[in-house]
Amino acid sequence: MTLYVLRRFVNYAILSLIATCMAYVLASSIFRPGDAFYGRNPRPPQSSIDASLAQLGQSPDVPVIARLWHWLVGLFTQGSLGITIGKQPVVEEIIARSGASLRLLLIGSLIGAVVGVLLGVWGAVRQYRASDQIVTYGSFLIFATPTFVVGVLLMIGATALNNSIGVQLITFTGEYSAGISGSWWDLTLDRAVHLLLPTLALILMSAASYSRYQRSVMLDVLGADYIRTARSKGLERGPALFRHGVRIALIPMSTFFAYSFGTLVAGSAMLEIVFSWRGMGQFLLQAVNTNDVNAAAGSTLFVAILVLLSSTFSEIIYAALDPRVRS
Repeated sequence: MTLYVLRRFVNYAILSLIATCMAYVLASSIFRPGDAFYGRNPRPPQSSIDASLAQLGQSPDVPVIARLWHWLVGLFTQGSLGITIGKQPVVEEIIARSGASLRLLLIGSLIGAVVGVLLGVWGAVRQYRASDQIVTYGSFLIFATPTFVVGVLLMIGATALNNSIGVQLITFTGEYSAGISGSWWDLTLDRAVHLLLPTLALILMSAASYSRYQRSVMLDVLGADYIRTARSKGLERGPALFRHGVRIALIPMSTFFAYSFGTLVAGSAMLEIVFSWRGMGQFLLQAVNTNDVNAAAGSTLFVAILVLLSSTFSEIIYAALDPRVRS
């Protein structure tokens, strides 16, 4: 099992590096970082602009492949991703912002996956009943709604709730309240309140997706021969389903988790913008708006690493559920 997971991890690491290199080449070919200097009034001297672009590693006189090689050398030898147009190290920006994104992603994706799997199993067991129909229509409605719209609707609902009770019960702008002070518990509670709505939005989106897939897989399992064999041996329906059916149905869900995690990353990026979080989603948007190649490549690498880790985690779950791949 260890060799299997290690082999898959190496494959994903190579794919992550290729994706990052492609993002760097694409950004270098499309972005025009010199516009940030040409648009200033008064315009800096051309020699100063050339020196700034050279410091960024984006001199137009250097071929894109040579710039990529220089960027990779800095990455592997110094752990550097270059500097942003604002003269800040990209690595420091990622470290400062990644905490906000990871809090939202980890909590939202894990809870959403658990809720979605439970709803999918429930819907399959109670197929075509009222509860299954409610979950089905609700899932399709949420799944068809853009992530930022779900976030805005939650904000509207929270505002209406606050106005109805006359107290600012739910605060949703930013990661924390400005100027707040107090005990560790007060600070933690404040961050938890700000985390509530964006996390709930991500849970709803991910649960809607997982529930549909889990229900479909579980319906295939319910008619399997091993379920009937377990029932014929005297095992009750509930224990037979959960001991034999759910475990088998979770095997394809482990793969689905890896592929859907990238979508969750994109959804969390939009939620960071809607809820004014200083996370990696905002960082990537700023990179695109300012034609910042290094920041865009660093953001891509961050996302690639997250997908790499989620894919490896899904392989571990797959191997734990299916003994055929452990050898």
